[in-house]
Parts: sequence; C-alpha cells; structure tokens
Amino acid sequence: MEKCHTTYCIQNIQNANVINYTTLFTKIRYLRGIGFFMETHYIKYYEFPIGWLKITTNNSHLIAVSFSDEEGESSEDLAPVLIDTFTQLTEYFEGTRKSFQIKLAPEGTDFQHKIWELVEKVPFGETASYLDIALQSGSEKNTRAVGLANGKNPIPIIIPCHRIIGTNGKLTGYAGGLDKKRWLLLHEQKHSTRQNLLF
Repeated sequence: MEKCHTTYCIQNIQNANVINYTTLFTKIRYLRGIGFFMETHYIKYYEFPIGWLKITTNNSHLIAVSFSDEEGESSEDLAPVLIDTFTQLTEYFEGTRKSFQIKLAPEGTDFQHKIWELVEKVPFGETASYLDIALQSGSEKNTRAVGLANGKNPIPIIIPCHRIIGTNGKLTGYAGGLDKKRWLLLHEQKHSTRQNLLF
C-alpha cells in the first residue's frame, strides 16, 4: 500500500469569492526529491446494495471510499483506476470477489498506515479483534490506538476495517454505521466457506 504525503488544497479566489470544485479538484503535492507537482482527483458516486459510495482517485491510485446518504456530483472524466475500483466493488457485492487488486494511496500517519496494512491481511469471511491487531503491531497497549486508526481508515471495504471487532465478539463503531458493518460481515459469511457466525 503506497503512502501519500502531506497535501495542500488550492483555494481559487476571484472577486473575493472562493470557488469550490466539488467534482474535479487539484492539489499541490510535495515529494522529497521531486518537489511540488499538481495532482488531479476524480470523484464518482455509485449505488451498491449497501447504499451510495463516493469513490475518489487520482490518475493512478484509489484515495478514498466514503459512505453517502445520496448521490452527489461526479467528475465528467474518470481515471481508469476509478472504473476498475467500481468493477471490483461490484464483483465484491455480487459475492464473486474476495480480495482486491487496486493501487491504494490513503492519507495518514505512519502508524495508521501500519495498522491499515495489518487490517488488509484479515481474509474475506474472517474477523480479528482490536487486540489481535494491536499485538501484531507490537504491543497490546496499542489496542486503543488501533481502534482510532481503524476509525480513520479512508478506504473502507477495500481496507476491510469492518472485519475488526471487539475481543468479546461485539461489533463496535464503524464509519458507515453498525448496520452497514453487520451487513458486510453477514454478506461475507454468506459467500464464504465458514459456517459459524463471525460475531
């Protein structure tokens, strides 16, 4: 999973009014050894069985997937990675895809990236506890920090933070709501070889 570095939004001010670009916007990105360069983002809303999802990419990587109550305005042009993300998510919801092959670029701290990489390893149809991930990250004392990092995951479903549950099997907070977390777990149970409830 590739890391994104700090980004700075461009605000376009004309006649004292800020122009808001809701569908296609540009960021200035700084990378060591390269310097500043412009990065274009693409947005598309798709409706899946779980509701509306907003997909955000740059030209080559998936940046974010977020839950939405309704359809928003989408970019006129779409990057191939965005179309591929839609295709793979469609296959996931159909039950024919159990892992994703998409280049990811979520923004976060080094620790968050470490946790997200561990969460990515939890297989389809299985769950892990926050304590499990904390121990894998180096210390059981990281349990609370794991929960916070999981809650900041900008690419749910693909980085499957819904598969992380309490040590006692209890479902805990989820960006899309516990109803969506339960739906995703039951969906994976239905399409996996596991026979027992995950939680």
